[in-house]
Amino acid sequence: MSTVSKSTSSKSSAKSTSSLPVATLGTPRIGPRRELKMALESYWSGAIDENALIDVGVGLRAANWARQKSLGITVMPSNDFSFYDQVLDTSVMVGAIPKVYGWKGGDVSFATYFAMARGSQGTAHDEACTHGSHDASHGVPAQEMTKWFDTNYHFMVPEVTPDQTFSLASRKPIKEYEEARSLGYQTRPVLVGPVTYLKLAKSADASFDPVTLLDRLLPVYVEVLGELADRGAEWVQLDEPCLVLDLDAPAQQALQRTYAAFAEAVPQLRIMLNTYFGELGDNLDLALSLPVAGLHLDLVRAQDQFDEVAAKAPKGMVLSLGVIDGRNIWRSDLSSLLDGLEPMVDLLGRDRVELAPSCSLLHVPIDLGLETELDPDVRSWLAFSVQKMEELAALGSALAGSRADVAAKLAASDAAAAARLASSKIHDLAVAKRVASVDATMRRRGSDFATRAAEQHRRFKLPAFPTTTIGSFPQTAEVRNARGAHVRGTLSDAAYKTFLQNQTARAVRWQENIGLDVLVHGEFERNDMVQYFGEQLAGFAFTKYGWVQSYGSRCVRPPVLFGDVSRPHPMTVEWWQYSQSLTERPMKAMLTGPVTILNWSFVRDDIPREVACRQIALAIRDEVLDLEKAGAGMIQIDEAALREGLPLRKSEWKSYLDWAVESFRICSSGVRDDTQIHTHMCYSEFNDIIDAIGAMDADVISIETSRSKMELLDAFRTYKYPNEIGPGVYDIHSPRVPETRDMVDLLKLARQRLADSQLWINPDCGLKTRKWEEVRPALVNMVAAARELRSLA
Repeated sequence: MSTVSKSTSSKSSAKSTSSLPVATLGTPRIGPRRELKMALESYWSGAIDENALIDVGVGLRAANWARQKSLGITVMPSNDFSFYDQVLDTSVMVGAIPKVYGWKGGDVSFATYFAMARGSQGTAHDEACTHGSHDASHGVPAQEMTKWFDTNYHFMVPEVTPDQTFSLASRKPIKEYEEARSLGYQTRPVLVGPVTYLKLAKSADASFDPVTLLDRLLPVYVEVLGELADRGAEWVQLDEPCLVLDLDAPAQQALQRTYAAFAEAVPQLRIMLNTYFGELGDNLDLALSLPVAGLHLDLVRAQDQFDEVAAKAPKGMVLSLGVIDGRNIWRSDLSSLLDGLEPMVDLLGRDRVELAPSCSLLHVPIDLGLETELDPDVRSWLAFSVQKMEELAALGSALAGSRADVAAKLAASDAAAAARLASSKIHDLAVAKRVASVDATMRRRGSDFATRAAEQHRRFKLPAFPTTTIGSFPQTAEVRNARGAHVRGTLSDAAYKTFLQNQTARAVRWQENIGLDVLVHGEFERNDMVQYFGEQLAGFAFTKYGWVQSYGSRCVRPPVLFGDVSRPHPMTVEWWQYSQSLTERPMKAMLTGPVTILNWSFVRDDIPREVACRQIALAIRDEVLDLEKAGAGMIQIDEAALREGLPLRKSEWKSYLDWAVESFRICSSGVRDDTQIHTHMCYSEFNDIIDAIGAMDADVISIETSRSKMELLDAFRTYKYPNEIGPGVYDIHSPRVPETRDMVDLLKLARQRLADSQLWINPDCGLKTRKWEEVRPALVNMVAAARELRSLA
């Protein structure tokens, strides 16, 4: 961490014993045992009513505030809770509700809120199905969903129009502030900043810049801020992570107008301007010029920016120092942090310093204390949300008093850091040697795509517009219960294998019956597309309660990548062989790619990410070659998360994409010409990385396009992408069952952009989160759409 010179600091002999202000910026909302997930899914299924769901939210918020206070947090947020997503909450707050959802003003119902998040099926939702010209009998689609900056959290993309109007449609931030006050907590309400909100928004008119709507949006924010001030709020946190992006002049001017307007309208309310996920860079002077009382800095991802900020910051501006990693789970070296923080505090003065994580703790699990079955060594190296709050409180106490005040905590931190550094569980010399031996022949296919395609067409003899799915089928309660019984030891290995074989055989027969051309085995044996592989690779550990929110009720337990990675034994060959033995049709082998495994894990911080990715790529390469040797002719290597790993600054993209593409090619390039390599990507804007996608050289890529109405294919058309593409024809994140005509209409749009010979037909993504009663009719309709398209070709 960059620090001021030790010679400039007057040592802290005169410090008082009270702690420095310590903030969290935001906390996990799902509950220690995923209580929010359970409540949401119960509500959606009709098992509980709206009041019961609201009560769960009240309980989770109260528990979050109590937990923070008990751990020594002095600046607690409110309005960081959401029933689905904070950006969706902002759209509802400002009345940015597209006409298709039928909102006529007034309170926004849960029906409309969840229709925006998940879509709706026919008359299942009241006002959400009485909209304008859309045919209510067919329900409404969900809003587009994409990744929150470069995280694995997803947000609902705001939809705006050039004639958009805004009005205060939800008083949620005010209600939750008052709710906290009623429990005795003075909180700092959190809002998504208006400029970041508009930067994330999109319009059907691609030439329209949503930032031009700022002057219409600001009065709603002013109204909310004014109400918060009237009710006793002293500070408010406005999240503007757009400040770590490359901003054009209109966006920079929008920030200036926004915060000038707030300073004039609510001068009594102090604003903590929250930036995270990177450095301010060329936006640093802009951020410091804004009339705000405080500025948060991410000093984990951008530790060198402190000196310049401290030198240029206006006198009296509070600097929130984000020194605890809010996105990863490694325990902090508290002594090392104090070495950097002490001169910072001495330079600024205690009244200008606040301690915080680098960003909201939304992105980490809740409590390591629940992990009683984790390897003790690995466990000692980790910190979840609760432990990170304890670390912040310890730092605050040490900086306000002395290190002696927290001597025991520092000693424990020192011991953990030393043990991790010396552990034999982390480094494998054989893995290091293999990574060093990678050469150019391991990074490219033997022939160009045209040659490979001819060989593959002769081998598989598929019809035009071949149909397939992305890989997984519904993980029903029966499947989950059997897995749980097997884990608990109440279902034997043999009985569990028989159960899984029966599920697989049933899925294969059904796919044949409805006429799918390329089959999948359904992945019933897999708990998660990353965890399943990580559990069989050396260098990974797994938690039991390390859940984080991906979107809505979707929670994931990212693997912990703590050491060098290798593959001790084949991971998928046996299940592929069994599945292929059930059918004469091609059976895709399903793998998760190295970049996705990396980006969806909590990754070790002691080696560069690209080195860890190459280690994973070599392990997956071994699996690919074993599958081909066993007879697999189609092997899908999913890289759903390739784009989300992009650095936020474009100047850093090339370095990332070079090693990400190289890693994919290492694992996919050892096969014969007639072996067809598939990949899948989701939630991605492809225009700005289309060169990298082309360089991956997969024979077939399937992508998520239904919510964008095939607009994402424009990038492939402009690039003149030569390989084959399966654009998703229906949104699997919604319970809505698409009609055949809906998919035919989408495919007609796809044919305007791509040659017929390039097109495959498939859903947007895997189907594990859906129900069979949704999947069966949707895929029957998809096959019918393919047949209709063949008749038109």
